[in-house]
Amino acid sequence: MAARTDQTTDPRLQDELLQARRGTAYFARKLNELSDAELDGGTLLPGWTRRHLVAHVGYNARAVARLIEWAATGVETPMYASTAARSHEIDFGATLSPTALRNLFDHSAVHLNVEWRDLPADAWHHKVKTAQGRTVPAEETVWMRTREVWVHAVDLDNGAAFTDIPAPVLTRLLKDITAAWHTRGTDAGLLIKVTGTDLTFGDTPAENPTVITGPLAAVAQWATGRGTQGVTATHAGAPRAEVPAAPPWI
Repeated sequence: MAARTDQTTDPRLQDELLQARRGTAYFARKLNELSDAELDGGTLLPGWTRRHLVAHVGYNARAVARLIEWAATGVETPMYASTAARSHEIDFGATLSPTALRNLFDHSAVHLNVEWRDLPADAWHHKVKTAQGRTVPAEETVWMRTREVWVHAVDLDNGAAFTDIPAPVLTRLLKDITAAWHTRGTDAGLLIKVTGTDLTFGDTPAENPTVITGPLAAVAQWATGRGTQGVTATHAGAPRAEVPAAPPWI
């Protein structure tokens, strides 16, 4: 029997699916390195144990799969019934046994992958609605999941680093974050420059901006609120003693 493959033939979308699947495999590797007892440990997200984080990533896969079902059938299937229901689901998931928690991640990842694989090529353009209320084509779900698995692998605080994340993912992540800042007006007077590249983000017309500079991975880590290591800040051409915290992005 021939192996079943993605129905989409769009090269760009196929590349994005590959990044999502690699991110899922990377998260799985960092999770599998943890003992059952270590699941009780903390993460880079305040107030969340690794149990909460694994539950969140697992239930997120199910939620994204619901959007793909929506795109395939035309029947509206929200990611979550409500914000409260999402929070309750994560809290419940954090109480599962280690085996059940690991199975949640594994099985939900396989389920989402199958939904992506079997979605007809034309259905990738069908519109769905995210948990934040944005109406997007179904293909956007691939980036939504890519961002989740790569960044949250770092949040497991088990040796993963932003330097492990592929440059195209980091670049798109920065574009997302800085676009959110711009929409809210929270990037005023803030300019971000990625060393070794032509990438510049933020308030480019600003006079005497605070300039954040660093390698791509370090800038992405700073922009997501996960540390200032590797970045520097200057104002009016003079170094700042401390790098300011990045504005919230989600």
